[in-house]
Amino acid sequence: MPPLHEIAHLAHVELLTHKPEESLDFFVRYLGMTENGSSGDSVFLRAWDDYENTTIKLTAAAQSGVGRTNFRAATPEALQRRVAAIEATGLGRGWQDGDPGYGPVYVFTDPDGHEMGVYYETEWYRPQGDLVPALKNQAQAYPGRGVSVRRIDHINYLGVDPRANRDFFVDTLGAMTTEQIVLDSGEIAGTWTTFTNQGYNAVWTKDRTGTSGRLHHVSFAVDSRDDIIRAADLALEHGVHIETGPHKHTIQQSFFLYVWEPAGNRIELDNPAARLVFAPDWEPVDWSEAERAKGQAWGLQTISTFHTHGTPPVQQ
Repeated sequence: MPPLHEIAHLAHVELLTHKPEESLDFFVRYLGMTENGSSGDSVFLRAWDDYENTTIKLTAAAQSGVGRTNFRAATPEALQRRVAAIEATGLGRGWQDGDPGYGPVYVFTDPDGHEMGVYYETEWYRPQGDLVPALKNQAQAYPGRGVSVRRIDHINYLGVDPRANRDFFVDTLGAMTTEQIVLDSGEIAGTWTTFTNQGYNAVWTKDRTGTSGRLHHVSFAVDSRDDIIRAADLALEHGVHIETGPHKHTIQQSFFLYVWEPAGNRIELDNPAARLVFAPDWEPVDWSEAERAKGQAWGLQTISTFHTHGTPPVQQ
């Protein structure tokens, strides 16, 4: 089933940190994001070519993990239709005022308990001073600091039941499934969904601890594979923990590097290699246990922490 196109895109993500100063330094100095205001225990950060004011809301908390993930609706009418569909599932929590930069947001959860929001009203980012770009079709001047991530790319949740979360996104929000991991038992261990012609915007992979509501990673796009290799060198210089990569994924084929920010949240730096899904009758690509056991595209075995580490941490 093609995407309904009533959700325009993944907009911004709240990340929780118990090391707020160290995490902020990671996002600004290493990732090269721009601080764009604060409120209470939260700091708002933006990637240089995201058109909205906020890409990441970094919030001080007792433990690491993901707070609310926000999606922008395509039109005010689409927002109302998606809210009605969410309310019919019993997973809606109601309307709230948005953070600075966007309007009322309807808050809900996926079946796994991850908090989400959908809204339409927004303010476009208006750069000032040195942040004004040379080209007016660019949201902000290239920062030339650290990795200089361009935009948010996708989010990967850990889920008790990836199939239920997939079905919620498809049936309620109008997403399309592009790829899946299907175990020999028939269980769905991973599912990649999209609202756009990107290969994926939101992913669920099986949480082996059986814990709901956790984060696997948030991913940021860079312009080239060379940027990924440079990010690895910069990680060494900045004392950032490299978990795995640089390498190429089998599923979705992106070139990647995974690092952990100081609070333990996993961050992917991703060059999507312009792989887009245009076919309206796209059928999900299913990957078997045997195929996934081969590791990543060029033979790198998937590191064990990829299956065990998530935030917030749990005792195993």
